[in-house]
Amino acid sequence: MDDREVPHYFICPISLQIMKDPVIVATGITYDRESIQRWQFHGKNKSCPVTNQPLPIASEFTPNHNLRRLIEAWCASDRVVPAPSKQSSLQLKVIAINLIKNLKLQELQLESLKTLESLASENENNRICFKDVGVVRAMVTIVVSCYQNRTTVGLKEALNVLYLVGFTEDETHSVLEEYDRILNSLTWVLGFDSSTYNDTTMKPHALVLLKDLINYAKSHVLERLKLDFFKTIVVILRQRENKNLEQRIKEGLHVLLSTCTWPRNCSMMIQAGAVFELVELELGSPDKETTELIMAVLFHLCSSADGRARLLGHAAGLAMITKRMGKVSHKVDERALMIISLISKFSATDGVLQEMVRVGTVEKLCMVLQVNGRHSHPRDKAREILKRHSNVWKDSPCLDITLLTRNPSHSLLMNTNKERTRNESFLTWGK
Repeated sequence: MDDREVPHYFICPISLQIMKDPVIVATGITYDRESIQRWQFHGKNKSCPVTNQPLPIASEFTPNHNLRRLIEAWCASDRVVPAPSKQSSLQLKVIAINLIKNLKLQELQLESLKTLESLASENENNRICFKDVGVVRAMVTIVVSCYQNRTTVGLKEALNVLYLVGFTEDETHSVLEEYDRILNSLTWVLGFDSSTYNDTTMKPHALVLLKDLINYAKSHVLERLKLDFFKTIVVILRQRENKNLEQRIKEGLHVLLSTCTWPRNCSMMIQAGAVFELVELELGSPDKETTELIMAVLFHLCSSADGRARLLGHAAGLAMITKRMGKVSHKVDERALMIISLISKFSATDGVLQEMVRVGTVEKLCMVLQVNGRHSHPRDKAREILKRHSNVWKDSPCLDITLLTRNPSHSLLMNTNKERTRNESFLTWGK
């Protein structure tokens, strides 16, 4: 293959490819005939892409025969046509800047958005170039404008460009500072009725963008979130029966986890019904990553009395937490133990303590004490919980109460039939 760089004047400023039929337009710029015709007639653009000067649709094109001969001679020297030169990025920036300007003209806005979307989808170089010329801010402006005017014209294209180009951490901070309604705008999109808006990309793209913004958001932004925000995210968790939406649910869980470190947000999540939906989601036996996210969020929600009450109010809440111990990962084990510890310390009514016996919580705690591994925290936490209510659980067949005060390396007396399966059931504790 020829290693020569393609002369920049061989490249069409629109397609960024070597021109096949170069023509000169009224502004003196040369384009590939097919590209400029598509720009004018399909895009209904009335300006030159490079100069932004008026370009009448009815204007004739002048064939650039000299340039065409040069291109043909150059290409004939090698059967493989190299990629466009690096200088084409400058031309792309000029086009992108002009397209951004056209967004302010209502009659050109939609087609300009479609052109930006098409260019962004082509390659990573185009997307990097878009960041440099302010495409991200322009798209955020469009999304917020759609929200304010309650219109979806151009919304899909703007969201797709944002999804393709993405946010850097610095961009996130500036966007959230300058466009305080962007979070409300994306939440609005997530609330679209699927029967009314049957587009399959807007809601997934809006959720990914929301997750990225929340992930980088500063505390003063997260402290201003409202109840409707969390209600919208909780609705996403209810789509658990649709296997095609598993990734969307994970994105929603990431949003909850990034915002639940503030007590005010936890309160709104609980009010929105998050505890019930998280338990129901986990009962569906999701994958390891989803379970870890669920347990992490539940731990934060159970730090409040209302959150613990909601968990205990679910018929399978305590049983689900108990059964996950030792079955998934060390992260899940620690979160489950912390949740049980919070319940045993602050919500331990007689009924709750009896339920812990009935659903096997006490038995699991006893089993935790017998597993040797590099993680001592689970054993210490299990011993703490068992000692706290030893007067109630002293008659439990799985517990020898006299051993609770002995050296941590000693085992509790367990039923011999359960002893055989102990190591298999709790492999994760020793990892």
